[in-house]
Amino acid sequence: MPDQTPPTIDQVCERALNLPCAPALLPRLITTLQSTDSSADDIAAIIMVDPGLAAATLRLANSAFFGPSSPAASVAEAVVRLGQKELYRLAALALVSRWETNSGHGDAGDFCRHALCTALAAEVLAETSERVDPQSAYTAGLLCDIGKLAVAHACDSFYPAIRAHSAANQCAWTDSERAVLGYDHIQVGAKLLKAWNFPAVFVEIAEHYLTPAQATAEALPLIAHLHAAKYIATSFGPGVGEDGFLFVLNESFLLEWGFTPELLEETMPIVHERAISRLRETLTTGGVKF
Repeated sequence: MPDQTPPTIDQVCERALNLPCAPALLPRLITTLQSTDSSADDIAAIIMVDPGLAAATLRLANSAFFGPSSPAASVAEAVVRLGQKELYRLAALALVSRWETNSGHGDAGDFCRHALCTALAAEVLAETSERVDPQSAYTAGLLCDIGKLAVAHACDSFYPAIRAHSAANQCAWTDSERAVLGYDHIQVGAKLLKAWNFPAVFVEIAEHYLTPAQATAEALPLIAHLHAAKYIATSFGPGVGEDGFLFVLNESFLLEWGFTPELLEETMPIVHERAISRLRETLTTGGVKF
């Protein structure tokens, strides 16, 4: 273990909150997209706060995938062309992927790849069950492990000690983080989402998706979908880090919510197809850019 004392959880969060390109625009975008009174201009005004996101929105709207007869001349026009669902997918993933670049640990894009697979799995499961909102499930999947980036940014020199503890004790990665640092990336992620003013249910989901017994009844539906989605994303592999295969599956909890092994297996190829459609050649290697 390094000679220095690990930074406190508050110091980790403070450093993360000072990074550029954080996904802090997402709560505003979520609220605006969910409002029945919001116009394309209202949505465009939020997107244009971030020049990189505005450019990505225009690029996607004008891509061959949408087959435009003429280029979108403004972000507001691009918003109309893309539709709210596709726009939200783009914005959420673009903001998270660029924050990964600034946080930096491991191969560029690995966190984003796994987060995308988790988000898409949660979305597909939500569409299948019709018990939670697919966009909320997608958001939860994309952000549930955001604390990993903050810990990697602030505690990189402690990773060898965490890795050694995990190997020696054959325990979950979060157990080793707590043993070495005094906290884990789950706790960091929940604090960050709260600081970014995400809805309280997303904070609770990020905090308890691995420990559903500690969650409130309100959060359990999304937590069940997210827990199942993490298993699917980990099983087929893109972006899974060294800690990923130490994921502890709560099978009895999933069965309570109807997520049988057969259903999860049937969901995997659907998620894989959506992930390929979104990332194409960068699904397995290279940086993820928008």
